[in-house]
Amino acid sequence: MGDAKQILLPDRKRSRSSAGRLSGLRYIHTHLRSEPLSKEDLADLALLRFDCVAAIGAGHEGLPKTIHVALLAPGTRPKNPWDVWSPLSPADAAAIDFSALIRDLEKELARSTPLSGETRAGVERQGAVLVGVATGDITEAEESLEELESLAVSCGVSVVATILQRRPSIHPQFIVGKGKLKDLAIQALQTGAEMIIFDHDLTPNQMRCVTDFTEIKVLDRTQLILDIFAQRAKTRDGKIQVELAQLRYRLPRLLHRNTGLSRLAGGIGGTGPGETKLEIDRRRVRDRIHRLERQIEKLRKGRRTRRARRNQSGLPMVCLVGYTNAGKSTLLNTLTQGGVYAENRLFATLDPATRRLRLDENKEALITDTVGFIRNLPADLIAAFRATLEELSDAVLLVHVVDGSSERCEKQLAVVEDLLGTLGLGEIPILRVFNKADKADPDTLSNLCRRYQGIPMCALDPSTLPAFLDRLKDLLIMGRQSSPLKKNPTDGCILPSGPPPSP
Repeated sequence: MGDAKQILLPDRKRSRSSAGRLSGLRYIHTHLRSEPLSKEDLADLALLRFDCVAAIGAGHEGLPKTIHVALLAPGTRPKNPWDVWSPLSPADAAAIDFSALIRDLEKELARSTPLSGETRAGVERQGAVLVGVATGDITEAEESLEELESLAVSCGVSVVATILQRRPSIHPQFIVGKGKLKDLAIQALQTGAEMIIFDHDLTPNQMRCVTDFTEIKVLDRTQLILDIFAQRAKTRDGKIQVELAQLRYRLPRLLHRNTGLSRLAGGIGGTGPGETKLEIDRRRVRDRIHRLERQIEKLRKGRRTRRARRNQSGLPMVCLVGYTNAGKSTLLNTLTQGGVYAENRLFATLDPATRRLRLDENKEALITDTVGFIRNLPADLIAAFRATLEELSDAVLLVHVVDGSSERCEKQLAVVEDLLGTLGLGEIPILRVFNKADKADPDTLSNLCRRYQGIPMCALDPSTLPAFLDRLKDLLIMGRQSSPLKKNPTDGCILPSGPPPSP
């Protein structure tokens, strides 16, 4: 039902939403002056994925005169992703088998969707369009969007398109502007993408506005990182910390779409049942957050007990830190044969792992692998992982593993050390090592090592590690002989008698 100016479309919760298919609904309405389909009609056809849009024009006597029809076109046409038919008479329209026509159209759409090949091959990968907004340096925005693509691939998402828009400022509601957002939604539907991922943190209001406008799954950078952590968490500690971070992030963004229930009120100023249900959900989330916080506090106490036991062994603690996918776990495995899971992707490992490292015949140390860092690391994630990151506070030395082959290694180095300062770890001595020397340019790597007093190496090649081990041993001995590197000093790196400590 509508009026002479607009039509308010009803709720479409029961319509189909599977990839490669239309919604199963035909949008048929009247135009009182027999005018053709408007831009709003065609936009609804593309955004809501209707089977077709038809406008029945009325004659002078109020009877149907002409019928204007438009359907989605197979393929990818960003500007005009529809086919508009010539006006039909009611008799001509009645002679068309629309059911067979739409079945054939769905087959063509499925064949022309880029992700359909992966679906037929049995690979269930969701497609996504990545969106970034450059309000300053365009190079930095491009680098951030490239990193977002790596995060999406690491999460198991198939990237179908990346879009970077230059704007003086981010739109307060739609991030990229309403017209651009409409084009993005159309492109996502044409390419078979099931979500749009923004390279920014969306406020609750922006998330609500974008989701209501596009009716496509919308994620931001923080939510993508949280999803990756949720996939990687294997231990009980990691799962609790990730769930807590997710709940803290989602609580202010918890919302329900407007339904008929939300219009029912108990009087002036009353709240409808829809809003009551929302408050119930929020209260449950808050209760769950409180329970998880209590569990994490118990985990923190357990970690303190284990750290105290390790400190009694007299072995110095060395922690590996660095940007994600810099090679920390690989280095730990090469040094200690520790068997830690390592893979060439972002955030391959989350849970810390401690192993004993033999420096020479009578000197040993404990070396711990920690979770990798990344730019714009979510604050909720840092807060949730604080119990894990407390392992760093007991280190007498931090080994900063830098990807020497990356074009952005200096920026990554700065990101990591800024985060260490934020965590209150800036006073711990740092030994910088530039990994992946086999892939880096020799001159560039040499300049980096000279500028940052670092050591080049390749974690996969044990023959490149002696210089690093010698420097590590010298720093531990210097810390024992001159002054303690920590407020609670240990007995240097002399191997005590007895069994090794439990990690």
